[in-house]
Amino acid sequence: MSEAVAVLPQDAVEGYFDESRRPLVSLAFIAPLLLCYEVGVLVLRVQNGADAWMRKWLDLLGFSQHFLLPLLTVGILLGWHHVSRRRWTVRGSVIAGMAAECCLLALLLWFVFKTQSLVWNWAVAPVENNLGRRAALCIGFLGAGIYEELLFRVILLSGTIWAFKGLTAPPTLRAALAIAVTSTLFAAAHHVSMAGVVGEPFAWSSFTFRVLAGAFFSAVFLYRGFGIAAGTHAAYNILVAA
Repeated sequence: MSEAVAVLPQDAVEGYFDESRRPLVSLAFIAPLLLCYEVGVLVLRVQNGADAWMRKWLDLLGFSQHFLLPLLTVGILLGWHHVSRRRWTVRGSVIAGMAAECCLLALLLWFVFKTQSLVWNWAVAPVENNLGRRAALCIGFLGAGIYEELLFRVILLSGTIWAFKGLTAPPTLRAALAIAVTSTLFAAAHHVSMAGVVGEPFAWSSFTFRVLAGAFFSAVFLYRGFGIAAGTHAAYNILVAA
């Protein structure tokens, strides 16, 4: 008599962790967020800083089309998936698992944020109780999740790790150094005014937390992939403002 072979929970978990790291799955996961953000930019006229900076750089190169940056984002993930030589399939259960994982990671970072706020005796400014204002904020947070992770993790962190390959140091130390450098840049960028985006006044409390947050997002990106990093970033921002 034949017996059905049950999938062991450990095998299912390992399969999920492997699939959710694939660039194609990351693209499928962030696609609704990317679409909502780009529509919000056109309708509500809100824009994330990293998005504004990258569009400004594209403008300087002579590329001013609005949808060029999201198309480049899609192209980067598709090209990344192509060179990884992974299968071209996406499972809905994996997408659902990624959403749940992002919420859990966002809650973890929110707990760190609240803990640090108590230590520094610093609180987040209250958000206006206005539906339109909240909608605009949420749209901006989606852009922060996607474009800040694209700029600081996919481009800068990956590029810095590659540049540090020439150092005579263990791979783990090189990766840690790359994380430290790019996380510091990530924190500093929030206090820089450029491309029409006004930076925040400098405060050690917010700067040090963002260095920690940058390291957190870097670790998530390296171990869990772009989709989880972008989703966690967006979910955390929305959670803090709620």
